Amino acid sequence: MTSSGPQSHQAPDGEGAAAGGGGTPAHDPENRPVVSLLRDANFLVFWTGQTLSQLGAQLGAIALPVLAVVLLQASEWEVGVLNAANTAAFLLVGLPVGAWVDRWFKRRVMIRADLARVVAMLAIPVLWYAGVLQMWQLWIIAAAIGVANVFFDVSYQSSIPSLVERDQISEANAKLETTGQISRLAGPALGGALLVVFLPPVLFIGQAAGYLISALCLWRVRDHEVLQPAPAEHHLVAEIREGLGYVLHHPLIGRIAATTAITNFFSTIVFTLLPILVLRTLGLDTVQLGLIYSAGAVGGLIAASLTPYVARIVGEGTSLPISSALTGVGMAGFPLSTLAPDATSAFLVLACSMFVMTFGVLVYNIIQVSLRQRICPHRLLGRMNASIRFLVWGVMPLAAILAGILGERFGLVPALWVGVVGCVAAALPLVFSPLARMRTLPDEVEHDAGAPGEEPPAR
Repeated sequence: MTSSGPQSHQAPDGEGAAAGGGGTPAHDPENRPVVSLLRDANFLVFWTGQTLSQLGAQLGAIALPVLAVVLLQASEWEVGVLNAANTAAFLLVGLPVGAWVDRWFKRRVMIRADLARVVAMLAIPVLWYAGVLQMWQLWIIAAAIGVANVFFDVSYQSSIPSLVERDQISEANAKLETTGQISRLAGPALGGALLVVFLPPVLFIGQAAGYLISALCLWRVRDHEVLQPAPAEHHLVAEIREGLGYVLHHPLIGRIAATTAITNFFSTIVFTLLPILVLRTLGLDTVQLGLIYSAGAVGGLIAASLTPYVARIVGEGTSLPISSALTGVGMAGFPLSTLAPDATSAFLVLACSMFVMTFGVLVYNIIQVSLRQRICPHRLLGRMNASIRFLVWGVMPLAAILAGILGERFGLVPALWVGVVGCVAAALPLVFSPLARMRTLPDEVEHDAGAPGEEPPAR
């Protein structure tokens, strides 16, 4: 259950007091007028860049499994390695990246990560049309993109509190998720249709264009981040330990991290094998594969719109275990689709399952990400988000390898059921936690005992 992210400056070419992840606002929050984010030109530039970036990313997201499964005839094991390479960076470098990002302006990190992803994406069509593209090269490119994703994602998650006011964080996340789901709605369907006309490598040009637009928009955005003074001595290990300890020992965030990690582990098993299920076992085409992902985006779009109402009616904390369990229940349709009498029925089962699953994921993500951003001390935002990513995405490469092993040794459908059962059980850490009984979640930045004399910035 990945946290989206999907995911600003006082001077276009210099950070000044700008760029995204925490710090003291440069204005007086007590006297500021309440302005809707729809009228905030600064946020709109950021929002536009991330929306178009995600739209481009969806083209590559559907082209990659088609390239591997159809053109390069990859086995379950090779597809598992490919997925593992794409997420291994969160396990290998996620924690130090969090400490580094806390020392840097987030905008500069995000721009450089975007440009690195542009170069990596363009390497795929170049190698293909040169006639030399092989799976091992795809693994290396995926690993390089994964490293850039770590830097971008940690910075992105840490940037929202200094881009908008504290009481606008939930609104900002909901808007970013809403257009993210619109991109995921249009992107896979568009990608599936384009694959009828173009070979998969062409779609990676569109993904590179999305990252380039993101970089240009970030260059234009302004925020009010001020870096905290660096301690006299930097101890990377101590800084990493502080961020990881904050997550593991926090009574609310620790439970959220546990559920998310378990969900991501078992859902990775399912999604690693899903393209093989759709394109080989069920014999569906790339257009139908794209529409299945788009059906999920419809569920996510509706969830992004309804989450404030769900949280108000059901309760913010209570919504978390319910939406987590709903995610696993929705996935049950994936293995059940093999029992459908014909291809059309199998497609409908898969589309409905993706809809329900993504609805659960989005409700869960919007609530828990907003909670983390609201209560985490500002100087720990980068390390907190990196620690979360290490714990909840670091399990994904291991799960992708396991998916390949289970699929080849026990068969596709049994491997899918392992993933489904694990995702349902992932809700248990939340069920047996204070969150399940909390209608309203904390809304204030916690006192930062690690920064004596430092008052948390009013937002």
